[in-house]
Amino acid sequence: MKQKNNRGGRRKSRVIRIKRCRFCEDAIVYIDFLNIELLRRYVTEKGRIIPRRITGSCPGHQKMLSQAIKRSRNIAMLP
Repeated sequence: MKQKNNRGGRRKSRVIRIKRCRFCEDAIVYIDFLNIELLRRYVTEKGRIIPRRITGSCPGHQKMLSQAIKRSRNIAMLP
């Protein structure tokens, strides 16, 4: 009889890590647009903002983060 699974019968199990908002853990209320060291962690090399599903931040902090990145771009602190 043939096996239904084409992978050889074994499946790799993944360890799922729960992503938590780094800003909520540190109790940060406001993300400053002049703090460039913090903002560079959330921008790719091409200059794109890293999405929430990858960073693990909550919706409120992701919105503050994107606004801070856009403001720092406006004053030419970030690309």
